[in-house]
Amino acid sequence: MNTKNIERIRYLGRDATVLSNEIVRVVIDDLGGMMPEFSLKRGKGAINAHWIPDFRSNSGQSWDPRVHSSYWKGKVLYNIAGNFPCSPNFGPDCVVDGVSLPGHGWTANEQWVVASSGTLVEQNAAYVKYHLQSPDLAMPLTYEKCDVVLENHPAHYSIISIKNMGKAATSINIAHHNTVGAPFLQAGCRIYVSARGFITAPLHTEFDSTGRLVVGTQFDSLQRAPTRAGATVDLSLVPGMIGSTDFITGPIPKDTRTGWSCVVNPVLKLAYITFFPGPKGLPEGEIALSFNDLWMQYGGRDFTPWALNEGGADRTFCLGTENAVGAFANGLEYARAHPEILGAPTIVTIPSHGVRTLLYGTALIELEDALLDQPIIEVEAEEKALVIKTAKAYQSVRLDGSFSAIRSIERALM
Repeated sequence: MNTKNIERIRYLGRDATVLSNEIVRVVIDDLGGMMPEFSLKRGKGAINAHWIPDFRSNSGQSWDPRVHSSYWKGKVLYNIAGNFPCSPNFGPDCVVDGVSLPGHGWTANEQWVVASSGTLVEQNAAYVKYHLQSPDLAMPLTYEKCDVVLENHPAHYSIISIKNMGKAATSINIAHHNTVGAPFLQAGCRIYVSARGFITAPLHTEFDSTGRLVVGTQFDSLQRAPTRAGATVDLSLVPGMIGSTDFITGPIPKDTRTGWSCVVNPVLKLAYITFFPGPKGLPEGEIALSFNDLWMQYGGRDFTPWALNEGGADRTFCLGTENAVGAFANGLEYARAHPEILGAPTIVTIPSHGVRTLLYGTALIELEDALLDQPIIEVEAEEKALVIKTAKAYQSVRLDGSFSAIRSIERALM
């Protein structure tokens, strides 16, 4: 790796850092940590898996609620794209401990400050390190984030450390809001996750009037989700634009060492995979994400900015494969009132003057033909690989599945 793998640019009206290697290219905005691009290089072009909504403001103008709120509704939608970190709030605006938290938290809305960037010869890594201070001293949290690409790995790795500078412990949400879109996302894509049971969003959420699924109900398979019409639907199959938007969550099994989600495009022969340390064997001081969340945005929102006008047709097609310590996407206030869902925690506690760290990976993998026509049943981590399994075949991909290299980077930089 060398300095050519790191570049500072203006990207769609925002200051950003590009990290790249021989296989992938990642663009990380300073504002909100948004990642509008995670692309796989092909010839002189690339396939971007991340969602860039057509309503995203690219004017270069800063958010002004007096000018922009009537159409965009909130700052996070003015800037939203691809994957981004959500903390200390995962969900809509709320007030907690007297602190007003924006939708999806400060990490998704505030300006991250570049602390350093460079290459690490021993790990063959290019990195950029960011810093973010809580804008409200009533919840005195300090965030450090390090984005990393490793040589010849088709992946982006993230390290987020949260320090509580306060005199008392505080409980928060944290999530990665991975969202895929065209050209990667197409009708016919397949969805697989590590969760073994699911529940739909409860009543009185943003999905009440947009969804096709029964509200607040449990089910045990993506292939058999109950609909409001009295039937079942296979959620593992991406249907395209059908005029509905739904949200489900499923707990990461407590006996797993690696949590994961996977979206397969059988036409492009690609898999978009998120992976992270699971609850089993988690090192002290690290965070295990609690839930696989699926936000299925298939055209159910007849209001701006999803539609061009209030009451218009929703034109937005994307899929959130989010992974979180949160309660659905209902915010920190709701999570504190509901500290568990299906036996999994919705909040993580940061002790006074303590630090908790989240490690995370996102990969874009060219799948072998043997894995294209069978469901993905497991994604397992090895020391220097991630193994993707169907009932009849498997594929081992060179990745830091165990996060051993990323932990060494954490020790060096964080």
